[in-house]
Parts: sequence; C-alpha cells; structure tokens
Amino acid sequence: MPKKKSVIARSEATKQSFSKDLTDWYAQNKRDLPWRRTKDPYKIWISEIMLQQTTVNAVIAYYDRWLKVFPTVHDLAQAPLQTVLKQWQGLGYYNRAKNLHKAASILINEHQGTLPKDPVAIRSLPGFGPYTTGSVLSIAYDIPLTIIDANVRRVVMRLLALQGVADTKQDPKINEFLFKVLPARNVGDFNQALMELGALVCRAREPLCISCPVSKYCQAYKEGRQEIIPETKKKIIKDIHAVIAIIKKGNNYFIQKRPSKGLLADMWEFPGGKIEIGESKKKALARELKEELGVQLKLSKHLFDVKHFYTQFKVHLSVFACSLDSEPKLDATHRLVSFKNFSKYPMPSGSAKIVEKLILLDK
Repeated sequence: MPKKKSVIARSEATKQSFSKDLTDWYAQNKRDLPWRRTKDPYKIWISEIMLQQTTVNAVIAYYDRWLKVFPTVHDLAQAPLQTVLKQWQGLGYYNRAKNLHKAASILINEHQGTLPKDPVAIRSLPGFGPYTTGSVLSIAYDIPLTIIDANVRRVVMRLLALQGVADTKQDPKINEFLFKVLPARNVGDFNQALMELGALVCRAREPLCISCPVSKYCQAYKEGRQEIIPETKKKIIKDIHAVIAIIKKGNNYFIQKRPSKGLLADMWEFPGGKIEIGESKKKALARELKEELGVQLKLSKHLFDVKHFYTQFKVHLSVFACSLDSEPKLDATHRLVSFKNFSKYPMPSGSAKIVEKLILLDK
C-alpha cells in the first residue's frame, strides 16, 4: 500500500501558504502576554523556562514578580540561591530555578551577560535542551530552529494523521515536517503560532476545527479523526500518605532544609515523612522524629490535614503539634523561624499550605 502523503507536502507553494495562513491567524488572534511584548533574550528565556510544566495563567504573576526582583541576568547571577528559590516557590520543578541561576553565572563569566546566538554554545548551558534552545533562539534572534512541545506535537500529529500517543517517539517525524514548513523570516512567530493554535483551537479535547486557520491542510480533519488523534495515554496518580511534625518554641517553628540533591533539593520543610505499610500515624511520626532529629516524641495532637497534587502523585499530609523529650539541635540546616520570617525560606507547595493554615490557627 503506498505511503499516504500529507496535503502540505504536495508542493512548495502549499508549504508557503500553510505558514502564511498560520502566522496571519496568529497576528490577529494571539493572546497579549507580557513576554510577547519584548525581544529581550533574557526575558524570553525566563518565560520559556517558567512555561515548562506550568500553565500560562499561572506563569504571568510569577514572571512579573521575577523581573522586578531580577530585572537582568546580572541581578539573577548575583542573587543568593535561596532568594532565587523563594521567588520560584509554587512553580514546582525547582531544578528549573537552579539551572537559571547556574546559567546566569556562566553567561556573566563567559558571554558578557548575553545569551549567545550559537545553538551549540547555548545548548551547553544548564537547562537548555532542544525545546528551550529552539524557542529562545527563534523568538529572540529569528534563528531557523524548530520547537516541539505538547501543543505542537498534537497539532502536527493531526495535520499528518500520525497514529499513536503524543510522546517523544513522534518527534523525528514532527521535526522533519516542521523543517519543511519553517518560513524564511519570522520563525519565532511561526513557532509561537503553532503553540497558540494548540492552546486555543487544536485542543486536546473538543478541537475547534471550524475556527482553525489551517484545517484545509489537516489530514486528520479530512478523515474525520481529529478527535481520536493523538491516542490518549492514561495517567496513573499514586496516593502517598505522610505525617508532619509541628515543633514550636515560643512564637517560632522548627523547619529543616532538604538535601542539595534529589526531590525538592534545597527547599525548607517541617519534619516528617511517609507512613510505612502497617504503621499508625503516631507511630510513623515517632519514627520520623527519631530518624531525622534524634529526639523522642512525648505527646502529639492532630491539627489538620493538607492535600497537594504533584504530576504523578497526590500527597495526604496529616499535621500534628508535637512535644518532645529534648529540643532538636539548631544549625545551618535546622532553624526556628517566626511567621514573619517564613517568607525568607523557599518551601514546597505542600509546606507552604501548612504555613497558611498555621497562620489561620494562630489568629
């Protein structure tokens, strides 16, 4: 059976008309987002890193606050890591912030504080994979590079009627297609137009094909299969149950810093941990305090529960006020902190929710 050829691939004129139809639509329909009002490579870089694994609406406030605290790459490079992590608090995937900080220092030391235009040079920076490299260089410098994110992957799979789930296995075919249709100029607008089309029109559910500027080029639409391309992949979310110890001395609360490597590295949190199979909450609490701090639990009182969703699991936190047989030692990674000073310590979202509830209880 002969291989099916996409509508767009039939002629050079069709490829050019596809790109023009898409970018003309984008010019008329793009959302007014703060990072689209600048050509500053630093600001574009910050927005692209924030937008990874995070929704546009959530990013806007973080982006605006970030640029007030770190308006230039020099400000970011000179800031303490804890300050950087605090500004990132709530966005998750904290290695993104660490890589921003590391890359900023390299840019100051090796590139006069400017993002290089050379794809090889920029790929050597922490946090720059193919997507970030393509997005920053195409948008800031109009360099002809492709980008593939979840939206682009879905759009192109429908255009070409590609079978399967929308994962990285599809990317070689998608990339081959994108290089064929990249316009000679305004590559950044073309790349953003593809992402915008996926976000607003070629949606994962209920695509708005009647409003699509490129539906006439879409093989899935032609075959009536746009609703089932790509195939859905079932997400498995695990439940994790944990106990948290609130240790108070006067008006101060005990918190500890996580290790510099691993999940939520360098963030601050309350003591506690996962409940093992067969353990009661109080038994788990006593074990965690002994293991983490070398202290014995005397009394505990349940205060409240907190739930928080991460990408692949849901955490159920049972929070207890605790009294101990001795005071835990204080050092660089174990501190007593007042409500007023919590703002200086970057915390995972679950711990930040606990702080909010403690403040309410204290009123």
